[in-house]
Amino acid sequence: MSYTAQEVQALNEELKDKTPLEIVATIIAKAKKPIVTTNFRPYEAAILHVCAVAKKDMPVIWCDSGYNTPNTYRHAEEVIDMLDLNVKLYVPKQTSAHRDVVMGIPDIEDPKHAIFTEQVKLEPFKRAMADHTPDVWFTNLRKGQTALRDSLDIVSLGKDGVLKVSPFYYYSDEQLDVYLSENNLPNEFKYFDPTKVLGNRECGLHTN
Repeated sequence: MSYTAQEVQALNEELKDKTPLEIVATIIAKAKKPIVTTNFRPYEAAILHVCAVAKKDMPVIWCDSGYNTPNTYRHAEEVIDMLDLNVKLYVPKQTSAHRDVVMGIPDIEDPKHAIFTEQVKLEPFKRAMADHTPDVWFTNLRKGQTALRDSLDIVSLGKDGVLKVSPFYYYSDEQLDVYLSENNLPNEFKYFDPTKVLGNRECGLHTN
């Protein structure tokens, strides 16, 4: 279903006192084609856990840039196996080895960095969204991560009309540590995103 700005505001009021699992369950009750996206960065196991509990077969879109650390890949395999995730893997059309010869990883001030970001993150993501045509997109955005994310809420509406839902939006790292511990979920901090470099920099996925 499509939402108006007023409906999104009302939905945020309804959800603000609910647990992350209650938030996901509430949204799924009305969703037709929900997905969750992940890059297996720190604390991603939390969002994957609530989505898997609420809807076991929910598509898990993993856009793998090809530049993850060995730790991240091992962590991904552990979480996928533990939660029996329905992973849909999307990768760039060019291998990282080939790209290393052509341009490497451009500095964020280099004009080629925009091309790099399009190739390794935005194009695979757009392809995934075109394939799955979701009406609801679960993600692990949280308040305090970037200026853009501070302007959002638990629920926000993308320019494409997809309802973006962040069940842990108001959670701190400490609260997520507790959630992971209570649910016996692993975490991994040796993570690298070549499109962001700086932790508080947006990569482009959440600007639409």
